[in-house]
Amino acid sequence: MKQYLRSSKKNILWALLLTAPLGGCEVLLGKEVARLPLNEVSTAGHEVVKAATIPLKKDDEIALWSDMALAYEGDAPVRFQVQVLKDGTPFQQLELDPTEKNVTVGEVKTSVNDKVNWRFTGKNAELKIPEDGTYTFKARLVAANNPTLQVTKAELVLKK
Repeated sequence: MKQYLRSSKKNILWALLLTAPLGGCEVLLGKEVARLPLNEVSTAGHEVVKAATIPLKKDDEIALWSDMALAYEGDAPVRFQVQVLKDGTPFQQLELDPTEKNVTVGEVKTSVNDKVNWRFTGKNAELKIPEDGTYTFKARLVAANNPTLQVTKAELVLKK
């Protein structure tokens, strides 16, 4: 019986040690509250808009992250255009360059000649909530005209 208890305690200890880093990431990087999977560029006549509505409290801070995977030749400026509504009323407009990030996780970028393959997750901006309410985040992905641009993944992630 003692051997079983000792073994059980070891298993619990190992489980705690293995899950500790996962909780630490959430503390450092924030807890995901919504994800807007855009995954393709909006064009005239083909708008791709995604939205998420979340209740927020005064002084909450929402971090806007991009989770991207793209390939292109030359330049391929992409932008997230984000409209924020508070209780259905326009509150704020944002335009984010997902490649301009102040925190980056898992970035891999290869560039051979003029061909670029790039994937990353990055924190692009923060929004401080001025008062309690229900906030809707509507976003779309836009890009300069570049026929070589391939967007495999373009997700706007909201973290608290």
